[in-house]
Amino acid sequence: MTWLPVLPIVIPMATGVLAFLAGGSPALQRLVALIGAAALLIVSVVLTAEVMTNGIVAAQMGMWQAPFGITLVVDHLSAVMVLITAITGLAVLIYAFADISEGHVHFGFHPLLQLLLAGVCGAFTTGDVFNLYVWFEVMLISSFGLLVLGGTREQLDGGIKYVALNLISTVLFLGAIGILYGMTGTLNMADLHLRVQEVENGGLLTVVAMMFMIAFGIKSAVFPLFFWLPASYHTPPVAISAVFSGLLTKVGVYAMIRMFTLIFTEDVAFTHTVLLWVAGLTMITGVLGAAAQNEMRRILSFHIVSQIGYMIMGLALYTPLGLLGAVFYLVHHIIVKANLFLVAGVANRLAGSFELKKIGGLYKSSPLLAVLFLIPAFSLAGFPPLSGFWAKLILVQAAIEIQSWAIVAVALVVGLLTIYSMTKIWAEAFWKPHPKGFDPDMSGVAGSAAGVPTISRRDIAILIAPIAVLATMTVIIGLYAAPFVDFAAASAAELLDPAPYIAAVLGDAPLGSAQ
Repeated sequence: MTWLPVLPIVIPMATGVLAFLAGGSPALQRLVALIGAAALLIVSVVLTAEVMTNGIVAAQMGMWQAPFGITLVVDHLSAVMVLITAITGLAVLIYAFADISEGHVHFGFHPLLQLLLAGVCGAFTTGDVFNLYVWFEVMLISSFGLLVLGGTREQLDGGIKYVALNLISTVLFLGAIGILYGMTGTLNMADLHLRVQEVENGGLLTVVAMMFMIAFGIKSAVFPLFFWLPASYHTPPVAISAVFSGLLTKVGVYAMIRMFTLIFTEDVAFTHTVLLWVAGLTMITGVLGAAAQNEMRRILSFHIVSQIGYMIMGLALYTPLGLLGAVFYLVHHIIVKANLFLVAGVANRLAGSFELKKIGGLYKSSPLLAVLFLIPAFSLAGFPPLSGFWAKLILVQAAIEIQSWAIVAVALVVGLLTIYSMTKIWAEAFWKPHPKGFDPDMSGVAGSAAGVPTISRRDIAILIAPIAVLATMTVIIGLYAAPFVDFAAASAAELLDPAPYIAAVLGDAPLGSAQ
């Protein structure tokens, strides 16, 4: 089954090429993209089952033995991230059928989306630091294309900020890779785990670790490097915002978790203390930014920042329970955050705006949408028994376990402020009457009289279906948390004890450098 890790990259790449070749027919593009997304989901399920049954799967590209060749590695963490990427990609794709205009399809929405999914899956499965950089570049190119698709002034402004800061991250990342290679003679992650232990200049190694931390910190949108995110994520069509919010920053978090559990563990007292401070400040600044906003997508964008802090908190604690919480939080947050953006898109279509002061009446006229908002909103805030409650509970327990009381206080206060932000959306968009005095019903007919474009029942059904599926997943993870916690615990165990990972990659090969 060593060919399995290749498929999550090959399938979306091939799908993107076929969608590009079908550029003259939007209907054919949609069909090709749908088949490709479904195939990616099937393969990701099989890959996850293989890892759960037989352990870590490693594949050596071109039959070059590690550490000299390119290696793809899938452990529990990689497998679940590929799986959740496939689920999110398929959900957003279906939503896009009723959200993305013919013009956006004509200018390459489907090829770019598939290329983005290939980059994300490549980053999750690579076992080589340089190839991690390559997949980040694939993601950057495709995400920039999606971000400016449509060419509005607001999109171009957000796109310039997005690319400028991410290019800084890229240069820093590449520089850190070069120094690390010069110190160790290898870029294979499994081999690096062994080689960094032989480095005599521990101070320089810590400097390199901080370079990686800053580079991944920009990608993850942590404090104080997050300003590009709320400046850009609210500008493209909702389907694009949703896939960005669900996946892009999580690749940065994943990379940070991988590097600071497998490679940079020689000076944990310093590096992980810095990460803990970063986590707390990220949580606080993100939630305060959200509390100050009055546009739904801006509120949700700042909450991405805030919630990233919880994931970094789990890594910084660097205990089995802390890493368990970080993995659980990653999976929970991808589903919830993508879903909230999708709900915001439907609210905009029905009520005519993302601005809270300009909309209302959605609870009275669209109770189904109100319920589908409350589920991810309550989960984000940490209400029991939804998935967010267990994610926050595990992290708080992990912090209490090592008596890190300050971060416990920050996590609890930020949770309360998250409730405030979600309540503000509920009160303005759903509870109060619409300022123009109409009920934004699912047919869109009432809104048309007030200048809101009509929306067909077919489009409503297409938009609601993926939202309902993601909301159901949130409920299932909350009500039946045990198997998901067990999976996260297995991921945490592999992160803390990399011996199986190294054995799967290097096998019986001599542990030499790639010089």
